[in-house]
Amino acid sequence: MKRKAILVPVSFALVLSVLLNCKDKLRITYPKPHPDSLPIKFLPGLVSVNGLDFNSAFSPDGQSFYFSRSVNGQWDIFVSAYEGQAWSKPIRVSFSDERYSEADPTFSPDGKLFFISNRPRNNDIIRKDYDIWFVEPADEKTWSNPQNLLSLNSDSSEYYISFSDNGNLYFGSSRPGGFGQEDIYVSRLVDGAYTAPTNLGENINTPESEHDPCVSHNEQLIVFKSENRADGFGQADLYFSTIDKTNTWMPAKNLGARINTQGYEYCPYFSPDGKYFFFSSRSDIMWMDMRAVRSIVNH
Repeated sequence: MKRKAILVPVSFALVLSVLLNCKDKLRITYPKPHPDSLPIKFLPGLVSVNGLDFNSAFSPDGQSFYFSRSVNGQWDIFVSAYEGQAWSKPIRVSFSDERYSEADPTFSPDGKLFFISNRPRNNDIIRKDYDIWFVEPADEKTWSNPQNLLSLNSDSSEYYISFSDNGNLYFGSSRPGGFGQEDIYVSRLVDGAYTAPTNLGENINTPESEHDPCVSHNEQLIVFKSENRADGFGQADLYFSTIDKTNTWMPAKNLGARINTQGYEYCPYFSPDGKYFFFSSRSDIMWMDMRAVRSIVNH
């Protein structure tokens, strides 16, 4: 089922925040058992619990894991921190506002935390559609007040943000003028400003629903969610595409039965160190060894 209806490489390493200054500062202590070529639940009992949990986003230092959870018919963003020996019980992020839905957390190259929300732009009424918002670190434990990314938002819903190494921003949107119900777009960061979003074209988008893009750091690979394709396994599958020599996205291919099921797969994510591939399936967050995904893409 579509998340919007619920009120319910090619190199695979994502860029780290410039706040780190050095890639060597990234340290992620992954919970055991570690997955291999088949996906397993991530942090069952803490992150993947009864109910709907989705999305994955490690903080720039690798010490916190952000995700989305459905609570009382709304989406909220939660975070679990590594506390020396174990990952903590997840809590809502400090900027959370229980009056609105918030989901799809991801980090930009400069350390901002981006997400989507139906909170009002001008403190007036709750919006029916979702906009892209972001917060900046206020100190070691809190965030600034959310800011609306006005230059990219439309009067339709925007979903799921992913950044390339150079700051280009990929996202899904149901705005008019696309190929289908929702399409995937890119806005390029030029001289510190985002350009008008460009549709990724018919090799990616169809008359059905495409969103939840995850782009590799060098923009050579994209993985995304698509519904109702002839080669699909279920309600929604994960597909991938690579860039050819003319910088054109190749026709998308299904990631296969190792990842896709008869259910709903979405929210792909590459761990910042390139070791693991995360995605959401039905009501849980799954992870698997990145080498298995490489073998599918390079097959």
